Amino acid sequence: MMEPNPNPISSSLLLFLLFFTPTMVAPLGINYGQIANNLPLPENVVPLVKSIGATRIKLYDADPHVLKAFANTGVEFIVSLGNEYLSKMKDPSKAQSWVKNNVQAYLPATKITCIAVGNEVLTFNDTILTNNLLPAMQSVHTALVNLKLDKQVTVTTAHSLAILQTSYPPSAGAFRRDLVNCVTQIVDFHCKTGSPFLINAYPYFAYKGNPKKVSLDFVLFQPNSGIVDPESNLHYDNMLFAQIDAVHSALASIGYKNVCVQISETGWPSKGDADEAGATPENARKYNCNLMKLIGQKKGTPMRPNSDLNIYVFALFNENLKPGPGSERNYGLFKPDGSQAYPLGVPAINAVSTNSSNSGGSGSTPSASVPPASSSSGYLAITSDSGTSLSPCKTLLLYFVSFGLWKKLDNYYHL
Repeated sequence: MMEPNPNPISSSLLLFLLFFTPTMVAPLGINYGQIANNLPLPENVVPLVKSIGATRIKLYDADPHVLKAFANTGVEFIVSLGNEYLSKMKDPSKAQSWVKNNVQAYLPATKITCIAVGNEVLTFNDTILTNNLLPAMQSVHTALVNLKLDKQVTVTTAHSLAILQTSYPPSAGAFRRDLVNCVTQIVDFHCKTGSPFLINAYPYFAYKGNPKKVSLDFVLFQPNSGIVDPESNLHYDNMLFAQIDAVHSALASIGYKNVCVQISETGWPSKGDADEAGATPENARKYNCNLMKLIGQKKGTPMRPNSDLNIYVFALFNENLKPGPGSERNYGLFKPDGSQAYPLGVPAINAVSTNSSNSGGSGSTPSASVPPASSSSGYLAITSDSGTSLSPCKTLLLYFVSFGLWKKLDNYYHL
C-alpha cells in the first residue's frame, strides 16, 4: 500500500485521472522473450506488464501459456513464427492449420492483432530464407482471409536496421542495393494488407562500436546540442529518431511515403562484457526511462512530428540462456524474480514464482530474439535523475508520464 502523501492529489484531479487517463495511454510495447529457465509463470507476468503501463506485447512464438494468461486483459499481442517455419508456411494448408491453432483458438479473449513471420531474415544473407519470406507472409495472410480474421489480424516481419545501405544523414536513408527488390515487394504487401513495417533499432550498438565518437547523451535521450540534417535542415537530439527517419527516407526513396513504421525492438543492456562500452544499469535506466517518457508525450520524429511513436522496448526480462556476449543476457527491465533490473520509477511487484521447465518458450530459438551484431556499424552509419529509490509521490508522477499528464502534475506540485 502506498504511504500517505503529504501533498495529496485533489479529489477533482483524481476523478480526472480515473475517468480520462485510459483514452490518453500511449501505445507502449514490450518484447517478452523467454530464452531462459528461471522466468516467472506467465500469470505472474501480467502485473509486471501493467506496472510499466505497457499495452502491447511482442512474443517470439505463440506460447499458449502466455496467451491464456493474458486473456481478457486488453493487452494487444504480436505473435511470431520463427525463421525455421518459413519453408513450411509456404504451404497454404500448413499456414491455415497454424493460424487456427495459434491465433484463432485464443480470439477474442486474447487480443492478437498481428503475426510476425520471421525475424531479421534479409540480413542473414541466406538466399533460401529470403526467398521463402514473402511467400510465407502471403500464405499466412491468405489463411487469415479464409478464416475471416484478416480485418483484425495483420501479417508482417521484423527487419534489422542493417537493411539500410545509408542512414546518415536521415534524409539520405536508403536500402541496401541488393535488397531493394525484395524490400519493395514486402512493402507492397504491407500497403495492400494494411500491416506495419517493423524495424529493430539499437543506438546502443552504435555507441558500443565507437564510444569515443558517439555522444552518450545523444543516444540516451539526454540534453545535448544534437545534429542538423544538412539536406532537410531538421534537428535531431537523439539517435533513435534519426534512425527512424532514415527508414522513412529509405521507404520514400522506393516510392512509399505513407507506410506505418514501428520499432519492434529497441533497448539498452544493464550489464555486458569488459569490451562492451556503456552496458551499465545507469545507462540502461536513462535510455529506457527517457524513451518511455517520449512515448508518453505522443511525440513524433522530426520528419513525422504528427505520428505517434510505435515502439516495443526490448525486453521484459533478462534471459540467462541467450548466446553471445554478456549484454545479450541483460536487456531486461526486470530480473527473473520480478525485481527491477534498475529503478524504473514504478512500484515493485512480486513475481517470484518461476516456471523452471521453461527453457526458451514454445517454438523459441536463440536467433529469434537476439539483436544482430551487424547493427553496430558506428555513428555516421547508424544502421532523469539519479538511480536512487523514489518517494511515492515521485513514483506516481513518473508513472503518469506515460499517460501524457506530466505538465498537469508538474504544475500541481510546483516541481
